[in-house]
Amino acid sequence: MPENDQFDVIILGTGISGLASAITASEKGLKVGIFSKSKDLEETNTLYAQGGIVGTGRDDSPSLLAEDIIKTGDFLNSTEAVNLLSQTGPGLVDEYLVEKLGIPFSRDSEGKLDLAREAVHSVRRIYYDRDTSGKAIEEGMLSYVKKMKGIQIFPFHMAIDLISSCHHSTDTQARYGTNRIIGAYILNCETKAVSPVFGAAVVLATGGIGHLYLHSSNPSVATGDGIAMAYQAGASLINSEYVQFHPTTLYHRDAENFLISEAVRGEGAILINKKGEPFMERYNPSLKDLAPRDEVARSIYMEMERCGSSYVYLDTPRMSIDIRKRFPGIYSKCLDVGLDITKEPIPVVPAAHYFCGGVKVNMDGQTTIPGLYAVGETACTGVHGANRLASISLLEGLVLGLRSGWSISEKAERPTLQMRRSIPQWIFPENEDKVDPILIKSDVHTIKSLMWNYVGIIRSTKRLSRALSDLNYHAHRIDRFYRQAGLTRDLVELRNSVLAASVITKAAYNNRHSRGCHFIVRGEAPHEES
Repeated sequence: MPENDQFDVIILGTGISGLASAITASEKGLKVGIFSKSKDLEETNTLYAQGGIVGTGRDDSPSLLAEDIIKTGDFLNSTEAVNLLSQTGPGLVDEYLVEKLGIPFSRDSEGKLDLAREAVHSVRRIYYDRDTSGKAIEEGMLSYVKKMKGIQIFPFHMAIDLISSCHHSTDTQARYGTNRIIGAYILNCETKAVSPVFGAAVVLATGGIGHLYLHSSNPSVATGDGIAMAYQAGASLINSEYVQFHPTTLYHRDAENFLISEAVRGEGAILINKKGEPFMERYNPSLKDLAPRDEVARSIYMEMERCGSSYVYLDTPRMSIDIRKRFPGIYSKCLDVGLDITKEPIPVVPAAHYFCGGVKVNMDGQTTIPGLYAVGETACTGVHGANRLASISLLEGLVLGLRSGWSISEKAERPTLQMRRSIPQWIFPENEDKVDPILIKSDVHTIKSLMWNYVGIIRSTKRLSRALSDLNYHAHRIDRFYRQAGLTRDLVELRNSVLAASVITKAAYNNRHSRGCHFIVRGEAPHEES
């Protein structure tokens, strides 16, 4: 990558939202640079999405979809965002994913798109490819983007800081102008070189925060990078206390982070405790196993507490469908660890899954800082409110990504040569400390344990106070370490993790009202250690 390279759009991330932004920006003739911290460009949250994406249901309407989104979000949603998504989203799925990219969604015997249903959805409206929907979307979009003109992709290149015109310029007069994001410092994770890369706009499409928690359904790349960089740059963040925990991940020592799709319950599986008793009616008599995710996750947590168990079961043998055909990935994974789910139930536990908050943006992905955009799980339009409806994340990622590319094309203005020349090279410490990977691994585990125990499914003011105190200590120590050591991807992720964790914890502590996936009790939570 040449130093001082310049693009119209710099996109950080290669999931559905980043690739969608690249597609529409390129279609408008813009020069696009895509950067991924992974060697494997497909290693994103999108790749692991099982359920699918909301499309055009046969008995559906925008108002019915909006009603389901708002009900799930505990009425904290932005009605503007929900209405725009429900009115335009399914059509954009048809136009881009089905027609233009030819994503191989499952079809019925007549060749029509088959439709699935998940919890709280009033009708069947979800396009899917068995239980590997995200994989089909990720592979299809990445293949399409690689063939487009004007797009350069840089794997194993990680953004470490955003470049702002006021903060980074050595021109003393620049600090008095309007602040604008004009690029990012990019770390080549292989050579450890850092280069300033400039653009008319930077799009944060770095995914979520799942790996701030000890138990997560997310891949290891979900370390809150975009949240940390936006926070450092001074962008507004919103709804950061709302972290969704997926109710069902496989409980097995050889299958960490493996998600059991909500679609399994949508197709008839029910939750049972270690005695074999269905229990969701105890917690939500009307919706039972198809209650919103936040309610199901808390119900499982409380049932485990009540029964003194480490997991519950998903009763799959009672399902009337052919599990091997409908959920081949889940069936195969369980079989690999010795479970035949056609004959025995699946042991499951909740895990951190989705960040409903994020960098505050409008429906074009524009943040509160000119030149900076955020899309996908990094962003918060308000569409999810206090809790996300199943299969809406991919829909929002697609729509916001497409709209951000269109928006940038209308106002793309690269930083001037004078401005670019005023931005210094990255300053390395004079006497670099050697990075000890054991210390980084230990710090990461400390943060993940702290977040799981204190800022988890059921929170308390006491736990959150302890978390804030501990995170404050770790943040100062990690920052000193970060400034003195040679840069590596692991070290930058550690810096980002402690910053993002602090953002979430502060928001949770400051909101004493339970709503959606933020559930807080006064004083001590059940079985809290002193």
